[in-house]
Amino acid sequence: MVPTTLPRLTATRYVTPLREGGSLPAVVEAEDGALYVMKFVGAGQGAKALQAEVIAGEIALHLGLDLPNMVLLDLNAEIGRSEADQEISDLLRASVGVNLGFRFLEGAFAYNALQTPPPNADLASAIVWFDAYVTNVDRTPRNVNMLMAEDRLWLIDHGAALYFHHTWTDAAGRSRSPFPLIKDHTLLRQATALRAADARLRPLLTDELLHAVVAQLPEPWLRFETRFDTAEAQRTAYFDFLRNRRDAADIFLEEALDAHARLL
Repeated sequence: MVPTTLPRLTATRYVTPLREGGSLPAVVEAEDGALYVMKFVGAGQGAKALQAEVIAGEIALHLGLDLPNMVLLDLNAEIGRSEADQEISDLLRASVGVNLGFRFLEGAFAYNALQTPPPNADLASAIVWFDAYVTNVDRTPRNVNMLMAEDRLWLIDHGAALYFHHTWTDAAGRSRSPFPLIKDHTLLRQATALRAADARLRPLLTDELLHAVVAQLPEPWLRFETRFDTAEAQRTAYFDFLRNRRDAADIFLEEALDAHARLL
């Protein structure tokens, strides 16, 4: 089963900024009447953060992990014209066009390691394996990027994943990185079933799936990258990295197993 095309909606009302981190996401209302956390293409982290969000998010969902519903959100210039805050107004003007949204989880709160019971070994191991695969540096005790809501653990904020794409230098070599930063993962101690997670998750990352994932990237986001002549060439480069990293999964699996053993 491959991802279906991301829903595309129009943002109709700016509700409130979320002043956490440097990208200044916001809660907005869309044409369907629902609230979304909107990530802006004009934020300091730019289109690449949104590309990482889409790729990592689609993969997480296919691996059976929980992620708030993801949509493309169109922003028109009218929304920002009455905004008094200069920083927000500038961000809205810079983000006219297609952006990214995630369903707003009412009553959600940040996961912390003191919560009981902790995630079970299968879930913790799957999340650690996934984060090692997409080279996500942001699932640490300092910045857990997980929410508790509706009696489930939700993964959020994958804009720092796939950091190789900030330079594209030796992408093939970097796809075989052991990802030593996995030692800082907030769920590593609970990840006692990493080999089982690998055996279950790796076969799900078929070439067909990976092609479908990178096909989700909106073309306007890809125009910011001058290294590639076409959007399709950039999608192919992402696909090559993801396929190569899947095929070299033994490398990051062993690194995660070693890091887990050092905690004991």
